[in-house]
Amino acid sequence: MPTAQLAFDLPGFGTEVPDLASYTWIIANLSGGKDSIAMLHELVQHARAAGVADRIVCVHADLGSAEWEGTRELAAEHAAAYGLRFEVVARKGGDLIDRIEERGMFPDADNRWCTSDFKRGPVRTLMTRLVQEALDAGHTGRVRILNVMGLRAEESPARRKLLAFSHEGAWTCPCETCVPKRAKAEKYKARKQPVPKGVGPGWGASNTLRHVDVWYPVHAWSELDVWMAVETSGRRKHPAYLAGMPRLSCMFCVLASRPALVLSAQLNPEPAARLAGIEQKIGHRFRKDLSMAEIIAEAERSPRVAAVACWQG
Repeated sequence: MPTAQLAFDLPGFGTEVPDLASYTWIIANLSGGKDSIAMLHELVQHARAAGVADRIVCVHADLGSAEWEGTRELAAEHAAAYGLRFEVVARKGGDLIDRIEERGMFPDADNRWCTSDFKRGPVRTLMTRLVQEALDAGHTGRVRILNVMGLRAEESPARRKLLAFSHEGAWTCPCETCVPKRAKAEKYKARKQPVPKGVGPGWGASNTLRHVDVWYPVHAWSELDVWMAVETSGRRKHPAYLAGMPRLSCMFCVLASRPALVLSAQLNPEPAARLAGIEQKIGHRFRKDLSMAEIIAEAERSPRVAAVACWQG
């Protein structure tokens, strides 16, 4: 890990901050949501203090019709408020809803291909472009990239296990961390034995041309900490929050709580109807325990949901 400094006078005080000046590029993943706002505000303060705010590139992974209306535009607005470069990436060949229909199934907690195919994959294509930009500008050696996201431990057991800072190791990464891990894994391969989970260097974004680390600046923050940072930043919140939604994920995230899905169906009846039609067409339920048809039925017979508690996932 690069030399770190301590954050101060911020909700996440005591959290180590990577040496931002050691990176060629700093990618800020913007969802348009509250955690994204807090993350960007935190990142910008530290980047300005280090004199490297010009290295920040904001990116929004566009999920198309699966997103709440205005999400992409709001993410662009958040980046523009700090004078930062803004990029939009998306999977080629249709948006998330198109892909669900094409695959004949919805993603679930165990198979979150929506994240890998529509967020992680497209962001890595941006990394490839940024590496080439740096090389074209005369950069020598591997390009160092810090991938910054607004994930928080409080949101789910899986996110609680994440380190606030880590290296995105990979089989082709020549760094001092990945080389010995690869050598250890190769011994299993030589004996024609399966490589135990966690032994190899992983399948991260690093490779021979780029060294990628990941940082979650607000990982230890509470929801209250986040909202305080949002207010301090002065950034505009998505209307979905004012309507009672606790998180700005997809309109109909398979990990969302039942009350959240019902509220979303009340707020977005046409997208809900489209998903119900796809569900019927492909013969695969939105979720094992809950169909989109059931969500719509509950939304239509129930009074308007005022507000929803945050879910884990």
